[in-house]
Amino acid sequence: MSVLLYIIPLALFLGLFWLAGFIWSLKTGQYEDLEGAARRIFLDEDDH
Repeated sequence: MSVLLYIIPLALFLGLFWLAGFIWSLKTGQYEDLEGAARRIFLDEDDH
């Protein structure tokens, strides 16, 4: 039962850490151009 005293706060901290990272990624525009990365695969930019 004393293990719950460590696991519950740890789970809450990790959840808040994930949420902060997700909000940060939304604010910095990580999800703005989802199709651009898929189309860049097909571009032939050979610099050799």
